[in-house]
Amino acid sequence: MRVQFLGKDPESSDTNSPTLFATDRQDRTSYLVQGWRVTDPEALAGVGEIPAHETIVEIPVEIIDMAIKHRQEQGGVS
Repeated sequence: MRVQFLGKDPESSDTNSPTLFATDRQDRTSYLVQGWRVTDPEALAGVGEIPAHETIVEIPVEIIDMAIKHRQEQGGVS
């Protein structure tokens, strides 16, 4: 699977910025997202059980906006 860099959170510093990538999967539209690992016990309790091979990350709304813009540019649903 190849990935295409779409952008970083404009409000973050150059290091550890939440980042969005599009994939070239043929079976479905998907994105890879780099975000802040959630370690807050209260937040994790609200999420429920997380499988060992998964994690929860926090991303700013600007990353969601980038995904929506990319999807629209690719002719996806608005």
